[in-house]
Amino acid sequence: MADNTTTAQLYQQPHATDDDIDFGYLFGLLLDNKWLIIGTAIWALLLGVLYGMFASPIYQGDTLLQIEKKGGVPGLSELNKVFAKEESASAEIEILRSRMVLGDVIEQLKMNIVVAPDRKPYIGRFTAPDPAPQFLPRPLFAGYRDSETLVSVVNFSVPEELEGRVFHLTELKGQPALYLGEDLVATAPAGQPLESEEGRIRLVLGEWEYGNEPLKLIRKQDVVAINQLRGALEIKRVGDSGMLSLVMTGPNKERIKTTLDAISEVYLLQNVERRSAEAENSLEFLAEQLPKIKNKLTEFEEKLNAYRLQSESVDLSMETQSVLQQSVSIEARINELKAKEGEIATRFTREHPSYQSLLRQKAILIEQKRKLDSQIKELPETQQEILRLTRDVQVTQQIYVGLLNKTQELRILKAGTVGSVRIIDKALVQPAPIKPKKALIAVIAMMLGGMGAAGIVLLRALLNKGIESPDQLEEQGVAVYATVPLSEKQVKANRVNSLKMHRARKAKDASVSLPLLAQDDPNDLAIEALRSLRTSLHFAMMDADNKVLMITGPSPAVGKSFISANLGAVLAQTGQRVLVIDADMRKGHMHRYFQSDSQPGLSAYLSGQGSREDIIQSSGIDKLDFIARGKAPPNPSELLMHERFKALMDSLSDDYDLILVDTPPILAVTDAAIVGQLAGSSLLVTRFGVNSVKEVDAALTRFAQNKVEIKGAILNCMERRATNEYGYYAYEYGKTTD
Repeated sequence: MADNTTTAQLYQQPHATDDDIDFGYLFGLLLDNKWLIIGTAIWALLLGVLYGMFASPIYQGDTLLQIEKKGGVPGLSELNKVFAKEESASAEIEILRSRMVLGDVIEQLKMNIVVAPDRKPYIGRFTAPDPAPQFLPRPLFAGYRDSETLVSVVNFSVPEELEGRVFHLTELKGQPALYLGEDLVATAPAGQPLESEEGRIRLVLGEWEYGNEPLKLIRKQDVVAINQLRGALEIKRVGDSGMLSLVMTGPNKERIKTTLDAISEVYLLQNVERRSAEAENSLEFLAEQLPKIKNKLTEFEEKLNAYRLQSESVDLSMETQSVLQQSVSIEARINELKAKEGEIATRFTREHPSYQSLLRQKAILIEQKRKLDSQIKELPETQQEILRLTRDVQVTQQIYVGLLNKTQELRILKAGTVGSVRIIDKALVQPAPIKPKKALIAVIAMMLGGMGAAGIVLLRALLNKGIESPDQLEEQGVAVYATVPLSEKQVKANRVNSLKMHRARKAKDASVSLPLLAQDDPNDLAIEALRSLRTSLHFAMMDADNKVLMITGPSPAVGKSFISANLGAVLAQTGQRVLVIDADMRKGHMHRYFQSDSQPGLSAYLSGQGSREDIIQSSGIDKLDFIARGKAPPNPSELLMHERFKALMDSLSDDYDLILVDTPPILAVTDAAIVGQLAGSSLLVTRFGVNSVKEVDAALTRFAQNKVEIKGAILNCMERRATNEYGYYAYEYGKTTD
C-alpha cells in the first residue's frame, strides 16, 4: 500500500515535452504504412489512367490579327490626318471581349440555343444511340445529330423570364412538339413554326429527323452565353508588334474554327464601321451647313448689286482691292477654323491639345482682322461699303466652295474607308489535343495519391494519442514490467472466433472457446515476454503483503484476460500452484480460455449459493486452477465488498503459491479499486496504440484516490514498427532460420 498523496503525486507527473521534430520517427511512421501508401498511389495511378482514357480530348485553335496605326484614303491627306488616330492594343482587346462583338457572334452562330439529348447523367451515355458517321454533316450550333436523330434550330425566342429554362422537344402524332415541363407549348407539322397561343414562345426548326430519344432545348440568357464565350476565349498581345493572338479551346475542332473566324470577321466589320461613322458624322454636319451658306451667298450678292446700282460705282481702287484680298483671306481662314472647330468639338473636349491649338490660330486671325478693319475705316464711305459687301460675297463664296469640296472628299473617304485591323492568319485548330495529357495526369494522380495517403498517415498519427513506446509510460513514473509483442497467431485465432463469440454472447452460450497461447504455441514471442514477466514478478512479489496479484486495465479490450490466463499457465509450468480468478462478473470470459463454463463461479460463492470447492475448476494444465465469473449478478461491486471475498482470498492464499485476479477496467467501474484493497500487488495492462497517456494518468489517479498502489504496467500487443526500436528488434529476434 502507499500513501494517497504520495502515490497521486507520483502518477501525475507532467508530460515530457519536446518541440523538436523527430524526422526519424516520421520516416519510420511512413515506413510502417508503406503498403498503404504504395497501394493508394497505385489506385490513384489507375484512376488517372482511366480518366485519361475516357476524358474528352480538348483542342486548341488560334487566329492572328494586326492592329495598324495608319488608315484612310490615299490623296486625302488632310482628312486622313483629322480622322486617323493611334489604336491602343489594350483598348482593342477590351473591344474584342465586349458584348458588342461577342454578342453579335453569339447571335450570328446561334450559340445561345442549346439542343442536346435528354439523358440521365453518367449512365445515359451507355444507352445512347451510335454517333453519326464522320462524313455526314452535322449542326455545329443550335442542332444535334446521331445515327437516329437530326435536328437543327433556325430561331428560338422565349420571354425573358423563361430564358435558361429547359424545354423538351419530342414528337407527337408524327409532328414536332415542344413541352415545358409537363405542359404542351406548341405543335405543328414539320417545316412550320411552333408558336404558343399567346405568341411569346416561337420555335423555327430547320432539319427534322426524330429518333426515339427526346431532346432538351434551352434558350440561354445572352449574358450567360457571352460570359461562357468570353471564358473560353484568350486574347494575348504578341510583343510590341501590334499583333493580337486569339486562342480558344474546346472539344470540337469545327466549332472552335468557326467561332474564331466569326469573332475576327465581326471585329473587323465593326472596326470599319467605327471609322466610317466618323466621316458620316462630318457629312451630316456639312449637309446642315451648305444650304445656310448658299442662302447667305445669294443674300450678299443681291446686296452688293443693289448698292452698286444705287451709288453708280463699279470699280475699286488698287489700295482698296489689296485690303479686300487680305480681308477675304483672313475671313475665309477664320470661317474655315470655325467649321473645323465644329467637327473637332464632336470628338474632343476644349482641353484637348488639338482643340487648344485651333483656338490659338483663331485668336491670331481675329487680331489680324481687327487691324484690317482699322485700315478700312480710313477709306471713303462708298469704298468702305463696296469693300464690305464684296468681302462678304467672296468670303461666303469661298466657304461654300470649300464645303462642297470637303463634302465630296468625305464621301470618297467614307466609300473607301478601310479598317485599322487586318486578319493575318485565319483560324487554325491544332490536329492533336492539348488535353488531357495522359502521362502527366497519371504521374500527378500517383503522386497525389501517395502524398494523400502519407498525409492521412501523419494526420492519423497526430490525432492518435495511443502509447507506442514503454518510454512514454516510464516518463510518467510507471515501471514497465513487460512489453508483450502482438501475437500473429492470436490475432488470426481472434478473427476466426470473433463471429462465433458475437453469436455466443447473444445466445449466452459459453461453448465457444479461445485458444490458450501458452499451451498451443509456447514458443510464441508473446509467451516469451510473459516468461520474462514471470521472472520480474518473482522479485516483485517478495515485498507483497500476500500472494494476490491483481491484473487490471484502464479501459476494455486491452488484453487483461489474455495476460492473466497465459501468465497463469506460464507460472504453473515452473511448478507453482497458481489460481486464476475472473473477477469481472459483468463481462468476464476467462472460462473460454480453459474450455469450460462460466458457472458455477465467483458470483455464486459471494452470494452464498456455493462453496469454495464448488467454484474452483481445473484448467487442464497441471497445477493451474481457475474460478469463473459465475452468473452475472445485479450488484457485482457490492458482492466484492462483502467479507466473504476477503475470507476467500485469505483461505486461497494458504493453498496456492500465487493468485491472479482479472478485474474489470478501472475507468469503467470501481470493481478494480475494491479488489486492489486486498491485493498484495497490482499490475496495469495497457494496449499499444489504444490507451493514451492521459488514460493511464486517469487510471493511476483513480487507484491512488482509493489508496491502491500500482506496482507497474504491462504494455500489451506491441506491434512491429519502424518507429519502435524495441518492437522491431523483438520481432527480428523472433524470426527462425533454417
